[in-house]
Amino acid sequence: MAQPRVYSTPAIVLRQRKLGDADKILTLYTAHFGKLDAVAKGVRRARSRMAGHVEPLTQANVQLAKGKSLDVLTQVEAIESFQSLRDDLDRLSRGLYVAELLDKFTEPREEHFDLYRLLLDTLRRIETRPDFDTPVRFYEMGLLDTLGYRPELDVCVACRHSLAAVTNSWSAAMGGVVCPSCRNDELVARPISPNAVKLLRLLLHGRFSDVARVNVDGSLAAELERAMLEYVRWVLERDVRSAAFIDTVRRRARRLTRTPISTSVPQ
Repeated sequence: MAQPRVYSTPAIVLRQRKLGDADKILTLYTAHFGKLDAVAKGVRRARSRMAGHVEPLTQANVQLAKGKSLDVLTQVEAIESFQSLRDDLDRLSRGLYVAELLDKFTEPREEHFDLYRLLLDTLRRIETRPDFDTPVRFYEMGLLDTLGYRPELDVCVACRHSLAAVTNSWSAAMGGVVCPSCRNDELVARPISPNAVKLLRLLLHGRFSDVARVNVDGSLAAELERAMLEYVRWVLERDVRSAAFIDTVRRRARRLTRTPISTSVPQ
């Protein structure tokens, strides 16, 4: 059955870009129609009623009208603005990262309600949890698994033998973990600890509640992030801009931490 000229759906704003003097093009991930671009007319004007409802990462009910090239946003009402997330630079950087991944991994008009739900749940976790990186790792693995890119974590990708609980190697190019016997100088791979492999398996097979109970120290968290980002970049065959933004935010936080604070009382 043909889609009606005017239709409604819940959606999350992945990104926006300027169009002309007053308009914007929104990239939306919708619950019922997958990813699509739509024009928000006049939204950059000071008196626009829609402006506050179409900020990146906002979940909203949208009404769209079919256009010749791009659909047109006719009505919008924010459901969740994730204001606390957007007011915190660390959390915002993670939110923009997960939104960018969904944008880059998906094609227009391919419905994936499970990915819509995964993104929504992840934004809520990033906004509310003290540890906001664990939801990002769970999201990365869920996105990869849903779209058919799950890494091999149970057997060596080269010899197909079961992996021992020793330091193995991680090769994004080969699609997962390589055992010590198959590791060679020609292989682009880095060491991966037994604990990292265990947690990657939990990310793949477990529920978020299971993952959230694990106490992940800083070095293990960094190892997981490095492995997942390498794998994501390999699958996409390009960089993820928001990953660089996360690094920038971290460097800024470290500089602020190192800056001495004067405790003298002015006379």
